[in-house]
Amino acid sequence: MDDSTKELIHDLLVRAATAHGVHEAEELGGVYDEEWPTWYADFMARALAEDGYRIVKV
Repeated sequence: MDDSTKELIHDLLVRAATAHGVHEAEELGGVYDEEWPTWYADFMARALAEDGYRIVKV
């Protein structure tokens, strides 16, 4: 994996973590989100699509 890909993934994870903290606090009332992996995956897929990446399901 090249450095730019590592940076992209790192940035997406940081953005997802920040957004998920807001999601848990504001939308779930501070309750732990048992479905966080699905939430992260959806967030990251949307963020990549918005940045112009094409998501290919395998």
